[in-house]
Amino acid sequence: MKKTFELIAPCHFGMEAVLKREITDLGYDITAVEDGRVTFIGDDEAICRANVFLRTAERVLLKVGCFQAGTFEELFQGTKAIAWEDYIPQDGKFWVAKASSIKSKLFSPSDIQSVMKKAMVERMKKSYGVEWFEEKGSSYPLRVFLYKDQVTVGIDTTGDSLHKRGYRTLTSKAPITETLAAALIMLTPWNRDRILVDPFCGSGTFVIEAAMIAANMAPGMNRSFLSEEWKNLIPRKCWYDAMDEANDLLENDVKVDIQGYDIDPDIIKAAKSNAEAAGVDHMIHFQQRPVSALSHPKKYGFLITNPPYGERLEDKKDLPELYRQIGERYKALDAWSLYMITAYEDAEKYIGRKADKNRKIYNGMMKTYFYQFMGPKPPKRKTGDSFEK
Repeated sequence: MKKTFELIAPCHFGMEAVLKREITDLGYDITAVEDGRVTFIGDDEAICRANVFLRTAERVLLKVGCFQAGTFEELFQGTKAIAWEDYIPQDGKFWVAKASSIKSKLFSPSDIQSVMKKAMVERMKKSYGVEWFEEKGSSYPLRVFLYKDQVTVGIDTTGDSLHKRGYRTLTSKAPITETLAAALIMLTPWNRDRILVDPFCGSGTFVIEAAMIAANMAPGMNRSFLSEEWKNLIPRKCWYDAMDEANDLLENDVKVDIQGYDIDPDIIKAAKSNAEAAGVDHMIHFQQRPVSALSHPKKYGFLITNPPYGERLEDKKDLPELYRQIGERYKALDAWSLYMITAYEDAEKYIGRKADKNRKIYNGMMKTYFYQFMGPKPPKRKTGDSFEK
């Protein structure tokens, strides 16, 4: 009988519902949905599949403990009580990679990290009957969350964040992360039978993620994960099976209409290079084009984009005209929908229409808005039609 674990998948604040749906679709039971993370039950195979298939999670953590701690002594004893020997081998490298604290008496990350490391060493010295750990084996970094004095401890199974798909080597000035781009696309009703255009494509993240979704391409199939080296917890076969499943599901010959435009020719070159690295360059049409030239002859398409929002003070004077152009070109499209993430608070004013929905999202430390201007639904397609006319 396989051993089951409680797994934690952190995500962007505001994207929990999207991630919950992804995890449920993978076949796993959700135990908790909190701000910025979703917890679920799974076995060793689930660790592999979650890392390979989840588009909107930042990483996958193996939850090993949860306890109350209002003092450093309680933190020490709570950490020491965890059966670390069940997870970390004698030669394993272990440390608290990150500690975050909200509304808790203990708030110093460095002190939390230090106390927990000492407690782990004390526990494992007794378990393994040694006085010193060389830590030359596989890595087992911890991530710790303190909220209202409750400590949640997880071991990171991922390594480099899941937004690092492995394809984006060249970026624009203010790139959106791959995980957030995928989550925003999945918040819309877009599917691969519908047209998608990003008129400010930058390094191509939105259109590349859309193409990967259309091709059913697992976001983690072209990268490695830290826990691949955990021979004590995850049989190598689990990773092979997850990758085989990803390859079996891939539909690389699907026909789509996905387009990315940008005014900067060098950025378009970078976007093309990233799409090629992702293996979806044949699915995307890139073109140097200003937003003022945005047009499309067909109906019922989608604009999904992250336009400039004036990161520098001198750029802000150009924003009213830019957003007016976006609004004008959007109105000229026939029955299209517009989905736009921006930190520009006056976006709706200059677009010239109030958004049907306005979702606040914290993109890093910056408060941003996801505006949703929803067009009419298309009529049902006839059999054999690829795109709405």
